[in-house]
Amino acid sequence: MEKSSAGMMTQAIVDFLILNIPIFSRLKGKELRSIEQYMKILEVIPGETVFKEGEQGDYVCFVVEGSLDVLKKTESGENIVISTLSKGRSIGEMAIIDDLPRSATVKAKDKSTLLTLSRESFDYILAKHPDIGVKILKGLASLLCMNLRKTSSRLAEYMLPLS
Repeated sequence: MEKSSAGMMTQAIVDFLILNIPIFSRLKGKELRSIEQYMKILEVIPGETVFKEGEQGDYVCFVVEGSLDVLKKTESGENIVISTLSKGRSIGEMAIIDDLPRSATVKAKDKSTLLTLSRESFDYILAKHPDIGVKILKGLASLLCMNLRKTSSRLAEYMLPLS
């Protein structure tokens, strides 16, 4: 895994974040440029593990290019793909909020470019740029609510009536 500083984020990446990543949809270009120094670029090759289920997590990933498989371990110990994330999706959002272990394993399906934001950097943004931090938190809350609603709907489809 090659991780480097985003440094001078290109206008294309700023535009990508605004247009494709729901967590950042409330931010203006100038606000995104002010947080670019807190983000890192991560390059992964096919089959490479981004993070493993059960390990401690401290960053969220945003897919700029490529695709990632999200795997969940079954009771028998087998990993099954539960989702494939492509350009514009994010994974690991809970890691910048809580200190719980990762809930799934993520591997690169294709050669992928990711932007990452660590919990430490997010906490710094909240402290130094509270107006931006609140907008990111609202975007994060909206995304997590949407994911919870989808999960609840899927669960309801599989449950038998209680009566």
